[in-house]
Amino acid sequence: MNILVVGNGGREHALTWKLAQSPRSKRLYAAPGNGGTREIAENLDVSATDIGGLVEAVGKNGIDLTVVGPEAPLAEGIVDRFEGLGLPVFGPTKAAARLESSKAFAKEVMERAGVPYARGRDFSKVEEAHRYLEEVGAPVVVKADGLAAGKGVTVTQTVEEAHRAVDEAMVGRVFGEAGDRVVIEECLVGREVSLFVFTDGRAVSGAVSACDYKRQQDWNRGPNTGGMGCYSPADFLTEAQERELRDTIAVPVIETMATMGRPYKGVLYTGLMMTGDGPRVLEFNVRLGDPEAQVVLPRLESDLVEIIEAVVNDRLSGMDVKWSAESTMAVVLASGGYPGKYATGMPISGLDSLDADTLVFHAGTFYDFESEKLKTSGGRVLSVGSRGRSLEEARGRVYENVGRVGFEGTQYRKDIGLVGEAVTTGD
Repeated sequence: MNILVVGNGGREHALTWKLAQSPRSKRLYAAPGNGGTREIAENLDVSATDIGGLVEAVGKNGIDLTVVGPEAPLAEGIVDRFEGLGLPVFGPTKAAARLESSKAFAKEVMERAGVPYARGRDFSKVEEAHRYLEEVGAPVVVKADGLAAGKGVTVTQTVEEAHRAVDEAMVGRVFGEAGDRVVIEECLVGREVSLFVFTDGRAVSGAVSACDYKRQQDWNRGPNTGGMGCYSPADFLTEAQERELRDTIAVPVIETMATMGRPYKGVLYTGLMMTGDGPRVLEFNVRLGDPEAQVVLPRLESDLVEIIEAVVNDRLSGMDVKWSAESTMAVVLASGGYPGKYATGMPISGLDSLDADTLVFHAGTFYDFESEKLKTSGGRVLSVGSRGRSLEEARGRVYENVGRVGFEGTQYRKDIGLVGEAVTTGD
């Protein structure tokens, strides 16, 4: 099969890497791809949100299957367009993708499904949001309702901070249209975990867990980012607990989506807070996480192409999706200044000095043909990862290697994978 991966981040590099391992893969393409995907696929000069251009690329290159990585094209209806043209595509429809593109809609689904979640209310008028804050006080979490690249969540400890977060989203529009509506919810305390399942809208695969670190600096200080590192599986969950979360949360949500006339197909990502009173759903994403994909996909023992085909063709119930018992961990190397303003075009060095079994997935990189050098092109540049029989072993291997790679302004967290780190809220 000729396969196209849509997107240009670390998740898409990991997807391309995993798809390349399948004997079913003939030729791989990435649109637009990055400096890492170009080593295993042909990069196409088409934006991930240029749905018309992607349709044209599929026809021109004889592509048999399209795998959509990021949330933006899913929210814009790429799956609907492709299915309408009879083109096999992996991901949820626009109606189903509202689980991520609208946090208010996600709350409605949680309520209908009867799953535990972080309580709160949504507001489209800034005055009403401010009045509500005066009623409930702090701490609270203020979330942009729409897509904000993982950065639309503000944890506030005082009412003044909460008022400021509302104004930044709704008046200052720091998240653009995503902040036209905000959700204000209770601030939960516990350990945060991401849970992933494949589904064809009826059957649901076994679950796999990961822990993501959103804050920019060690010990959860600094602003939220798209993710500075992660590991899998969650060290504080047993396999039995993963199964229970799948059965009591992921499955009811998928069943509810079907009864609402919005059947969900693809990967469902459930963000959870494990509180002293049990699990609470923080959010849903309608695709693999980034950087979670970089630690989850290396643990996948089953053929990813076969899984995707089973989802697309409504026959996942006959598949046994297998996950390795090993632990994986990845640390993100980011540009100086990220998640604020940062420079690009910095040469990247040291990749040839890494241990042979190190997993490197590119995100914000490109190959400069003029200088014949790999350079930075984004905030999160790449991740350095490894595997081990335990989290401690994987962590040791990662940090033996991460300092060997660099570019001007490199920043990364040094506490990824430390057991027992407390997480006080989610994104």
